[in-house]
Amino acid sequence: MTGPFSPKPGAPQQPVRPAGESIPDPWGIRRAENLLTSLEGILSARVVTTPLGEVSEVHVLAQAGLSPKQLVRNIESALLAQLGLKIDHRKISVAQTADVKPIEALERDAVRDRVLQRAVLFENLTVAPGRRPHRILISVTLTYREHTETAEEESSDTARNRVEGAAKAAVTVLDRLLKDSSLALEGAKIVDGFDREFAFVAVQGLGGRETLLLSGTAEIKESAERAAVFAVLDATNRWTEMRRQA
Repeated sequence: MTGPFSPKPGAPQQPVRPAGESIPDPWGIRRAENLLTSLEGILSARVVTTPLGEVSEVHVLAQAGLSPKQLVRNIESALLAQLGLKIDHRKISVAQTADVKPIEALERDAVRDRVLQRAVLFENLTVAPGRRPHRILISVTLTYREHTETAEEESSDTARNRVEGAAKAAVTVLDRLLKDSSLALEGAKIVDGFDREFAFVAVQGLGGRETLLLSGTAEIKESAERAAVFAVLDATNRWTEMRRQA
C-alpha cells in the first residue's frame, strides 16, 4: 500500500530555515571566496577549512593566459590585506580554462576594482649580490591603485640585515605610492613563537596631524626577506584603508 511519506515517531526533525534568512558563515568562508572571485582572472573559488576554522586548501578556477604564480601572489596579498589571513602558497591550487566565462562579469569587475583600490598588492621580490663583497641588493615591487613602484636597498649579508633591508625597501615603495601619507621604518627583526619563526616590523605612519606606530608580522616560509615584506603590508594596509575612508 502506498501513501504519503510520514516520518517515524520520535525521529528528529530538521529545522526549516525561514525564507530569506542568511546561512551562518562562522569561519568567513563565503567572504573569502567572494573576495577571491573579485580578483582579475579568477572565475570561481572554493576555500576549505579544518573543523577549527583554519584554512587548509584554496582552489581557484582562472582564465587561461594568466601566470599561475602571479595569481597565487595576488591571492596571498588579497587575503592578507582584506581579511588578515596569511595563507601558505602551497595550499593554493590554480586550474585554468579558456572555455568558462565569468558569471555576472560587470558586478565582479566593479568589486575587483574596489578591492584593488584599497589594497597594496605584492608584485615581486629579488635578492642579488651587492656592489661590494658580503653585501646584497634587495628589490621590492608593489602595486597600489594600478600604480607600480620598485625600490632597492643594499645591506650586509646577515640574517638580521636581510630582514631590515627587505622591510626598508618595502616601506620606501609604500612611501612613494601613498601620496598623502609618509612612512618610516622603525625596525625589523626575526622573532620565535609557537615553534615557528616570524618577521616582526614596526612602521611609523604619518598622515596630517596623526602619527601612529604600526606593527605587523608574517611567518617565515619561503624566505625571511619575503616575510619581512608581508609583515610591512600587514602593518600598513588597514591603516591605509582607514585613512582612505576618512
